[in-house]
Amino acid sequence: MISITALRMGKYLVTPMTRLTDSGEYAASVSIRQGMHDRVFRLIPRFASADQACGYALKQGQQLILSNQLV
Repeated sequence: MISITALRMGKYLVTPMTRLTDSGEYAASVSIRQGMHDRVFRLIPRFASADQACGYALKQGQQLILSNQLV
């Protein structure tokens, strides 16, 4: 897994991650950390580039925080 730039959102740290799959596409995941606790979400869509997967993961992590779905 390749970790890209992290983004701090209040008490959360959002870190998008990408991984090249066997089929040549990129899978996206996002880590959301609060203090010592970390949640990692694997995301379903696959992408042609790591940049696309990273951008998607970052947006999904932000949306999870903004919609208060981490409670």
